[in-house]
This record gives sequence, C-alpha cells and structure tokens, in this order.
Amino acid sequence: MAGHDSGASAKKSSEASNDMPIFNAENMQNNMKVIYYSRTFLSIVGGVVAGILGFTGFTGFVFYFLVMAISSVGLIAKAKFSVHSYFDSWNRLIFDGFLGGLMSFVLFWTFAYDIVHIF
Repeated sequence: MAGHDSGASAKKSSEASNDMPIFNAENMQNNMKVIYYSRTFLSIVGGVVAGILGFTGFTGFVFYFLVMAISSVGLIAKAKFSVHSYFDSWNRLIFDGFLGGLMSFVLFWTFAYDIVHIF
C-alpha cells in the first residue's frame, strides 16, 4: 500500500499552525483499487465456501458480512493499524466496497450450492 507524501509534509511553513497530512492522489487511487479488488476476490471465495458448506438464507448473508468484517480487519492489519497514513478516513477502509461484492457473493454462492448439493 502506498502512503502519503512525506516530502511535502516535511516542508512546514511558519504560518501553518495545524499539521494536515498531504496525500498523493495516485497512491490514494491505488489503495482504493487494492480495497476493491481484495473485497471482490474475497466475495467470490466466500460465496464458493458458503455454497460448499450448504448455507442457505440468512446464514449465507451473515457469512458474507463476517467475511467482509474479516477483510476489513485484514486490510487494517496490512496498513499496520495506521490507517490515516494510507487513507483519508476510516470509512474508506471499513465500508468502501462492502456491498459492492454482494452480487458476486450471491452468484458464486448459488453456483457452488447448486453444483455440490443439487446436481
């Protein structure tokens, strides 16, 4: 993951009273792509696992939200628990792409369930 631009933050003006971090737009965009791709991949894997384990109804959706919570914790651990060095807010890391992988999850969940338990 790419961090914020430390060279720009090292230059402090005498008038600036608060130290605001300056983020590189390319690094932020790359970090958001990492979140999106990892959540999509884990949604697909989670859907296959939920289908193989035979989850149906509400338990499948609970499993999805559990997988997304674990992925959020994993991304926070990857950022070494200093989220503001890599993202502008906690919301970006925890909630961004949270529901984006739901359709992929449901697709692979039903596909794996049909293959294992119906056919």
